[in-house]
Amino acid sequence: MNKNELAATVAEKTGLGKGDAASAVDALFETITDTLKSGGDVRILGFGNFGVNQRAATTGRNPLTGAPVDIPAKRVAKFSAGKGLKDALNG
Repeated sequence: MNKNELAATVAEKTGLGKGDAASAVDALFETITDTLKSGGDVRILGFGNFGVNQRAATTGRNPLTGAPVDIPAKRVAKFSAGKGLKDALNG
């Protein structure tokens, strides 16, 4: 499912117009992104938690030449499924 399909499904389930549903989906993603960028967590009870992990800088290897390659430190998004989502998936 892509973002447009998600917005269409939200529109069907809520009775909103497709444009309003698309705006709501965009606002949700923007809010989650802004919260993670500022170092916060997003916890949605029964669904899951979004957070940020810090990856340390490492040295990798180019698979073709074997030459060392510096991989910089970075922040990465993480998602942990909540109990409600796990239960829904596993019946």
